[in-house]
Amino acid sequence: MNNRELIEKLKTEGILEREEFKCLLGEMTSEDKELLYSCAREIREKHYGKDVYLRGLIEFTNYCRNDCFYCGIRKSNLAADRYRLTKEEILDCTDKGYELGFRTFVLQGGEDMFYSDEDVCDLVSSIKMQHPDCAVTLSIGERSRESYQKYYDAGADRYLLRHETADPVHYARLHPSELSVENRKKCLYDLKEIGYQVGAGIMIGSPYQTDDNVVDDLIFMKELEPHMIGLGPFIPHKDTPFKDEKAGTLEDTLRLLAIVRIMFPHVLLPATTALGTIDPRGREKGILAGANVVMPNLSPKSVRGKYLLYDGKICTGDEAAECRSCMERRMESIGYKVVVSRGDYR
Repeated sequence: MNNRELIEKLKTEGILEREEFKCLLGEMTSEDKELLYSCAREIREKHYGKDVYLRGLIEFTNYCRNDCFYCGIRKSNLAADRYRLTKEEILDCTDKGYELGFRTFVLQGGEDMFYSDEDVCDLVSSIKMQHPDCAVTLSIGERSRESYQKYYDAGADRYLLRHETADPVHYARLHPSELSVENRKKCLYDLKEIGYQVGAGIMIGSPYQTDDNVVDDLIFMKELEPHMIGLGPFIPHKDTPFKDEKAGTLEDTLRLLAIVRIMFPHVLLPATTALGTIDPRGREKGILAGANVVMPNLSPKSVRGKYLLYDGKICTGDEAAECRSCMERRMESIGYKVVVSRGDYR
């Protein structure tokens, strides 16, 4: 089959054979790429129109108990300038975000056990009490099923936990030995069973990643059927073991975004900050490849430059209002519109 036929088959069946996926990840003409992107846009607009959903990102702690080899806030990075936000600071972020039209707040941090389950539940229920029409997403890593249940019962709606790679061998080359892909997957299935809208995802172009790894990821995600999928390019951080590795490319990330949109017509798919970091119009290009979510930063300006998972992160000096209005203009420039909405999975 040629690429055009493979795209048509993917659109019809939602899945390909392993070798067919690898063909689609190989060489492509510019015509093939445009066909792939236009097909992804058509599917995205069929289900979500031209709407772009905002997620207000609050990076509330950069402490982490883990030592993942790619991450700038890994516990052994002694150069990281650590911080934790108080409950009052976090609620101030959500209040300001609400005034700016945000109806989803994403509490993201390292795996920082300073915040007990009770603390997390208190944060979630306080946000929901102040803004009952908003969704709360957590992105705080691997916890027990019991913890996930507590957060859900407190009012958390969604949980982001990128699996990074579905292959155990590749996983072991990116993470210390105490972390396993088996536990990562167990967490994702636990979250889904509890009732969360669940997000998985990978880094594109991470060290040692092969096309076979990417195919494994696509097959795993098809089995999981997540509500959200986070795909961003790997970008090295100067204070990690991967500081000299090559970054993932714009082209590979856009291609994966489009493939994932065609495979998962209803998925909530962000055009990530990392994509905007490797290309000045990366987020716009991501939307044009099938994405429908953007995640401006609501963190206090004083800590923005400290939550650095990778080098060169954009928007670290902006105020929340600047991020919001900038994103609106960017989306309007390509014919899409930012909407005031929780932006739930349809």
